[in-house]
Amino acid sequence: MAHPKRKTSKTRRDKRRTHVKASQPTIGVDATTGEAHVWHRGYFVDGNFYYRGKLVFTAEEE
Repeated sequence: MAHPKRKTSKTRRDKRRTHVKASQPTIGVDATTGEAHVWHRGYFVDGNFYYRGKLVFTAEEE
């Protein structure tokens, strides 16, 4: 197994890690309900579950 010949300095390590960042999720507004939600995720409005603007199931079905 390969081993490093020298210790990587904290500065060099941190410079490499500066490019790895978490991005904020994209928020979309549904045209049907007007609810703000994360793209490609289902969401609840008044107990009803919606996905891509369509009613998937209602609160009574649960």
